[in-house]
Amino acid sequence: MDLWDVLLVLTVLVTGLAGGVFAAFSTFVMPGLRRLDPAAAAAAIAAINEDAVRPPFMTLFGAAVVVPAGSAVVGLVGGYDGAWLVVASAVLVVVGMLGVTAAGNVPLNNHVMAHRDAAGWAAFDRPWSRLNHVRTVTCAAACALPGVALALA
Repeated sequence: MDLWDVLLVLTVLVTGLAGGVFAAFSTFVMPGLRRLDPAAAAAAIAAINEDAVRPPFMTLFGAAVVVPAGSAVVGLVGGYDGAWLVVASAVLVVVGMLGVTAAGNVPLNNHVMAHRDAAGWAAFDRPWSRLNHVRTVTCAAACALPGVALALA
């Protein structure tokens, strides 16, 4: 394995792990919270949000942006086959994961943190979930593209 192969594997790994976190929220965390009383759901998601900004998740989230971007640069500069797939992966995570998170999910998180009641949950649940579905699909695609590039290497 050379540097390119290692970067491709790391890109698959970090985007896949980040996508898995988002998929968990889309498939069972948010549906489970919807079965709670709305005020209890707001309090629960606020507690989850407090833990999300700790190093374990923030390191993964940052790596899911930095590793594909760095891999894309190495791929383009090195002229590797499949580099354009990794560029597409990096664009996806920057726009569809980082951008959606910063522009959509974080403001909704801040709102529910300030309004831990039924009204806060009502304003949070569906818009946040739709944005999270975008992040899930984006990360899945961002994971698959360097996987294809690895097969081409």
